[in-house]
Parts: sequence; C-alpha cells; structure tokens
Amino acid sequence: MLASRNRCHILLCAVCIPLALIALDASAADLVSSTALDDRAISTRAQKIHPAVERSLPTADARIKAWVLFGDGKELSDGSRRRAAMKGLEQSYNARAIERRKLRRTLPDLFDENDLPVPASQVDAIRATGAIVHVVSRWINGVSVAASREQLVRIAAFDFVEKIQPVRRGRTVDQLAQAQTQIVGPSATAAGFYGIAEAQLVQMRLTQLHALGYTGAGVRIGVLDTGFQRTHVAFNEPGHPLQVVVEYDFINHDSNTGIQAGDPSNQYVHGTMVLSTIGGYKPNEYVGGAYDAAFILCKTEDVAGEYPAEEDNYVAGLEFIEAQGGDLATASLAYIDWYTQADLDGMTAVTTRAVNIATANGLHCLNAAGNAGHDSNPATSHLLAPADALRVFTVGAVDVSGLTASFSSDGPTADGRQKPELLARGLDAKTVVTNNNTDYTGGSGTSFATPLLATVVACLVQAHPDWTVDQMRWYLLHTADDFVANGVPDALFVRGYGLVNALAAHAGDCNDNGIDDATDIAAQAGTDCNVNGLPDECDLTADPPLDVNHDGVLDTCQPPAIPAASSWGVACMALTLLAIGSILAARRSVAE
Repeated sequence: MLASRNRCHILLCAVCIPLALIALDASAADLVSSTALDDRAISTRAQKIHPAVERSLPTADARIKAWVLFGDGKELSDGSRRRAAMKGLEQSYNARAIERRKLRRTLPDLFDENDLPVPASQVDAIRATGAIVHVVSRWINGVSVAASREQLVRIAAFDFVEKIQPVRRGRTVDQLAQAQTQIVGPSATAAGFYGIAEAQLVQMRLTQLHALGYTGAGVRIGVLDTGFQRTHVAFNEPGHPLQVVVEYDFINHDSNTGIQAGDPSNQYVHGTMVLSTIGGYKPNEYVGGAYDAAFILCKTEDVAGEYPAEEDNYVAGLEFIEAQGGDLATASLAYIDWYTQADLDGMTAVTTRAVNIATANGLHCLNAAGNAGHDSNPATSHLLAPADALRVFTVGAVDVSGLTASFSSDGPTADGRQKPELLARGLDAKTVVTNNNTDYTGGSGTSFATPLLATVVACLVQAHPDWTVDQMRWYLLHTADDFVANGVPDALFVRGYGLVNALAAHAGDCNDNGIDDATDIAAQAGTDCNVNGLPDECDLTADPPLDVNHDGVLDTCQPPAIPAASSWGVACMALTLLAIGSILAARRSVAE
C-alpha cells in the first residue's frame, strides 16, 4: 500500500509541476519560434493514411475500399445542442429498440454520442472529392469509401478527418463448396416433431426449454450472411411461415436478400442453410431451434470474390439490427486481412468495436470462432475478428457425441481472454438443402454451431427479456457441461466452458442459493453495484473480468482514490513553490 501511495505521489509531482509551470508562465510562449510550432503541428496528410492503403493502390487511377474515420464531437460541442439531439433520438428511434435498451442497456442514459448521426456536411465533403461513399457508420463515426490515391489525399486534408485505414476483408468461416454433405429426402428424416434436427437440439437441452413454452416467440433475431432464399417447405409451413420483420441487402443497397439478377449461383446458399437451423419449421421433418422467432435479415457478403466479406457491411448490418429493435445478432463472418493476432484484443478491429457497442446496448451477439483448427499450445491462437469482442458469444463446434471438431478454432484473445466460450453441433449439423425445396442435408463448420447457439439465446430472451448481456453470458457459461464438471474453463482455450445447457441456464441463479438473482437483488440479499442484473459476488468471477485488480470490489464500483497527505505530498508542494519562485525571479530579471 505504501509503495502504491509513493508511486501515486511521484506521478502527482511529474504531472502537477509541469502544469503549474505552464499555467504561470504562459507568456513564455512568445519565445517559441514559429518553426518549433510547426514541428508540433497535427499529422500531415500522409500520416493520416494507413500504409496498407498506399500499398493497395498499384496505379494512380486504381480505387481501394477504405475507412475514413472522423474526429470526436460530431459537430455538437455545444452542450445544449447535444442534449437536444439526444432528446430527439428518444422521439424518433425505433420504439422496440428503446424498450430493449431500457431493459438491457448497461451504459448511462438511453443514448450517447455513438447514436448521433455522422454530420451530413462531412459526408458531403467526402463525396465532393469524387469518392464513392458505401457505408455511413454512426458507431465508428466515419464512412467507407471506394477512392483513388488522389481522392484519398484530398480527403486526408480535411481537418475533421482523423485517419484513413483499409476496409478489412474476410469470408464466411466455412467454405461453401464443402458445406453440404449427404442429401436426404423427407421420408428419410427421423421420426418425431423435430425430424432430422432433433439430435442437435436435444444436445443443447433446448427441447426441454421448448417444453416449458419458450420457442423464441416475440423475439427478433438478426442474421448477417450471404443471402436467404426462402422457398423451401421448411420456411413455408401453412399457418406457420417464416416471419421476416425487415430485410436489407448491404451489397446492392436494396430490400431484397434473396436471389437477384447478377448474383453468383451460390450467393444465397450459406445464409439459407444457417437460417433454417434457427427458423425452419416443417413438423416431423425439420424444426429449427427458435421456430417461433421473427427475423431481421442482412445480406452482407458478396461471394463472387476471393475475399467476399468486407467489414463495413458487417458494421452496417449490426447497426441496422440494433436500430430495428433486434434482440440478438448471429454471424458466421470473420476478418483478419491486415490484422494480426496481436490486434485481437477486444478493442481494435472495427467489427469488434461495433460488437462492443451493440452489446452495451443490450443486443446479444454471437460469432463463429472460425475453422482454422486448434492445437495443444495455449499460447497460440487461430481466432478471427470479431470473435475477440469483449461480450460476444464466440462459438466452437462439436460432433453429435460432443467431441470437439478438428477444424474448430482456438483462442485465446491477445489479452488472454477465453475464446471460444461455448460449443454446439457444428459437424454434420442438419439443415435444409438449397438446390430444391423439399430435401435436407448436413453442413459442417463453426458457422452452423453459431446459429444453433443463437436459438438457445433467443428462447432465453423470451423467458427472461430483462436479462442483460452480462447475465446471459454468466448463466450460459457457468452452466455449460465442461465448467460444471471441472469448475474452470479449458486451459488450452479450445472448448471454453463447454457444451451449452439451455435448461440449466434458464434457472438464472448464479450463486446457487435456490433463489433467482432478480429476487435476490430486489430483496437486497445481494448487491448489484454495477446494475447489470447479477449479484456482485457472481460478477467477481465474470468473463471478461470485472475485478481486474482482484481486490474483491468490482472496478466500476471503486470509490475514487484520494491520496493521503505524506512527506511526498509536502515535497511536491515545496518543489512546486520553488519552481514558481524561479519563474517570478526570472521575470523580474528580464524586466530590469
């Protein structure tokens, strides 16, 4: 404690004395030459442009996809204007999104600067250079553009532009050519209500949650993928068709996520298969895990290219899902282009930052871990962004018996967090076929395990609409089979907490006292200082950690530290007074 206090006082000296000197001797600025001021000027145009952008422009006329990121403020430095803008959002924002934020948002107030629109004047200035604006992002505070070198140099000259960096590319974590296995007809499906899908739902104990009446009714699920062809019988059961609230194609900028003229022949394949695992409904043939849910569909991946996924579409799709009142978002897209494993720290990648904002607003997010495989070395990682986001459910794959699939990617994140966290069926997971409207097949990859886990989250949202993201994470992680058996997550960062157990998570009793946590907190039997719906005793074991210094008090609940007076404080004051005296003496000398 004493050493800590001394360090604090040393820091105080190091900071306060220079500040005192600057404050008292402001007139000394006149002695600084204009050349020195120039040396301390803001970054030049060239310094604003990421080197990878330059390297990707082989000719002067070539165009590259780039993020143009703006500085803070969004032209609302005046407090009254900012408050008025926030008030306006309360009147104009999607009513369902507002209700979700009231229930599950963990930041102060309902809205913040991330919700304010990007200033139109800044977007117009970018367009005036001839650059083509593709995505305008509130959360990232910038735009993605297709622009030439000359246009980017002109854009970098704007004072409001902070930096220009590449739009990272990626792909679905599964290869579409290998996604479908043996095709079976309706007559070959398993007997029973769930048909061929029964084993993968039973494995997650989800059918037991269905038996309690939780089937995703009233829940909105956002899906980011390649496109969705909804002609299969499993999407069109009489009296129970797939419910689509809204859809948007972020590639062609229209409201059709199905087959369109000019689309590659396999454009819609992956997304259609994924959608069926969640919302398919053909009793006794094939039933998805959240068959009563409604959907927000986002077509974000153009499969025509070698790297068909671009992170700006992911960010735009996630913002869209949140703004349309979605309850959760599931994606099988991943990005590593120009990122390194060191960047996967939960704070750096653009898609990762977007997921962090989404979860803070109460949107449960799930992303595939990837199919790069795993090893027995806990120091190596094969993750892709945004699987490193702080509160995203990162999902690995198992087979029908619960064994880890060989392709399932391992962690940890760059900052040492457990990823993946949960497992679901990803080897020969059952789906609809996409080349006819009646048959079924199997697909392999963590991108099929991810929507299956999303069905568990959807049913739990129906059962517990007020569960925050932290609550949902705690209950699912700490009731998963490996954690229950071993008391700790996987030290090799391959299986995380294990296979999900939907029924056990439903209990909502993190401290195992036989009383659900909401009742505990309401009765003041447990404290909830950070107001995330979990008793503080459970938050102390949360992932990501909420008590970084391990002092038994949540970091967000720490009282502000006030250093006690000591000899160091006296010494600091003496040095400060001595410095002031020196300045005054120097001024008198100059005056004489």
